[in-house]
Amino acid sequence: MAKNTDDRRNTNELVTSSNLVAVGTVIVGNIGSQGNIRVEGTVEGSLDSQQKIIIGESAKVNGDVKAADVEISGQVNGDIHCEESLFLKKTALIIGDIYTKKLIIENGAEFNGKCNMGTNNQLKIDREHVNPKKQASSN
Repeated sequence: MAKNTDDRRNTNELVTSSNLVAVGTVIVGNIGSQGNIRVEGTVEGSLDSQQKIIIGESAKVNGDVKAADVEISGQVNGDIHCEESLFLKKTALIIGDIYTKKLIIENGAEFNGKCNMGTNNQLKIDREHVNPKKQASSN
């Protein structure tokens, strides 16, 4: 029984963990996680989280962003698919379309693209495009 408790605790830790791309780090490729993702560096690829993605003021992302909640202070050149809330801080620069349930924009944030809001099926995230394991198994 202790093993089941330990397994559950380890699973919970994985799900609630945070992943950091630090300042000065450049990643070329897609990142997917069940936990939170925080980017302060550069990502040349898509981000996909089951929870929250935070893009810091020094961050640059050239790819789509998909998560339950997203907070952006840096630059994103790609579409943003957010199941719940998208928060654009005053230093945010977005070039791409937004799909979200709720949108909060601070004065000073820049957004160039289309915005689609609501709870319809278009906002549901299709994670198969980001998760390479699913793509490999479907071939």
